[in-house]
Amino acid sequence: MNTGDTAWVLVSAALVLLMTPGLAFFYGGMTRAKAVLNMMMMSFGAIAVVGVLWVLYGYSMSFGTDVFAGLVGSPGEKFGLAGILSTGDDMPLAGTIPEIVFVGFQAVFAIITVALISGAIADRTKFSSWLVFAGLFATIVYFPVAHWVFDLNKDASGNGTGGWLGQGLGVIDFAGGTAVHINAGAAGLALALLLGKRKGFGKDPGHRPHNLPFVMLGAGLLWFGWFGFNAGSALGANGIAGYAWINTLAAPCAAVLGWLIIERIRDGHATSLGAASGAVAGLVAITPACTALTPVWSLVLGLLAGALCALAVGLKYRLNYDDSLDVVGVHLVGGIAGTLFIGLAADPGSPAAGQGLFYGGGLELLGKQTIGAGSVLIYSFVLSFVIGWAIKRTMGFRIPVQDEIEGIDVSEHAESAYEYGGVGVAGSFQPLHDQIQHSFNKKDPHRPGDAGSTARIQS
Repeated sequence: MNTGDTAWVLVSAALVLLMTPGLAFFYGGMTRAKAVLNMMMMSFGAIAVVGVLWVLYGYSMSFGTDVFAGLVGSPGEKFGLAGILSTGDDMPLAGTIPEIVFVGFQAVFAIITVALISGAIADRTKFSSWLVFAGLFATIVYFPVAHWVFDLNKDASGNGTGGWLGQGLGVIDFAGGTAVHINAGAAGLALALLLGKRKGFGKDPGHRPHNLPFVMLGAGLLWFGWFGFNAGSALGANGIAGYAWINTLAAPCAAVLGWLIIERIRDGHATSLGAASGAVAGLVAITPACTALTPVWSLVLGLLAGALCALAVGLKYRLNYDDSLDVVGVHLVGGIAGTLFIGLAADPGSPAAGQGLFYGGGLELLGKQTIGAGSVLIYSFVLSFVIGWAIKRTMGFRIPVQDEIEGIDVSEHAESAYEYGGVGVAGSFQPLHDQIQHSFNKKDPHRPGDAGSTARIQS
């Protein structure tokens, strides 16, 4: 065991865990004021559900002994983390770090993948149904896909025994362009199509972000945590971590510029929302490629990803699907861009040692990357749609329209993020929903909106 490597991976795991609360701020600021708590709760709910399942059987399904053709690990082999809890001389290792540290590091990847999906269905989803979906998606989709991509176990002879994409096919995905971002983006698209559009989609100006400082704070926390996400995936305090770190700086910097250039040309303004979104787009794109590209190529990828994702987010209006917070436009498109760009610009002298088309490698690596991206996209989309359809048909997935109008924070959580004419956080003497009904039954000329007409909170 190497204590320096262990310390770095422990810190990186904490950084990646911080990304999900950061995502809660990023998504929460992009919603209406009367939906911000629900949006943030969807991220915290993902932490709770996936964290429990990971300890029970998620790690075993992702990194246990392969049971069939590189598709899934044995769910019972390390159930409850059995067999890896020793801290003595017989402590099992993953490379130079204790396996239990690797368990924690991979747990936070599973958590944020599920949390990312929530942005596609903001403002209209039953919280209980979301928690059920989170558990089923993690079990049926994420854990197997993590096995496909991340499980690099080898037998005593050095032959790969892990997943079919990373070990078998040789797809390069250092930190999760396929397993995290394409996976989440495809699932978000499936649920957005299944649940349908929000009331007033594309017409109601109230759907604009209610708190842009929250968005920028969230983007900053995501970027900060992403250094653990990418550089921590080296699983050591070494030069590979440094290589990934510098590319994780370079690509999103260029992506911010790429997004803002498109905004300036298309809309005449460079916005704070665009800067925050551009940074995330660049981070998404560089995630699979951070050890495969030179820093200069990372700048090129970032610039392209920022511009491409800025253009992609507008497609939901043309194609008439309601991806509320642009999970498809940023994570699916950005993940695909980063994964495929490896096939073009992978430098054989980089730590990943891939040989892209621009370095004389022909189309072989690009073909592998395309298979990796496409297989995860199709698997995630189809299974997510099936899971969502089953929930919709049984317990229901979408809140009633009237609850959407009044505010999902009140209907789902009996709370409000802000004070509205003396109505704020729910108390023990009177449920918040009753407080609001009482407040709105009285005409108040100082209350924003059409006073007394409906029980709604204006954003």
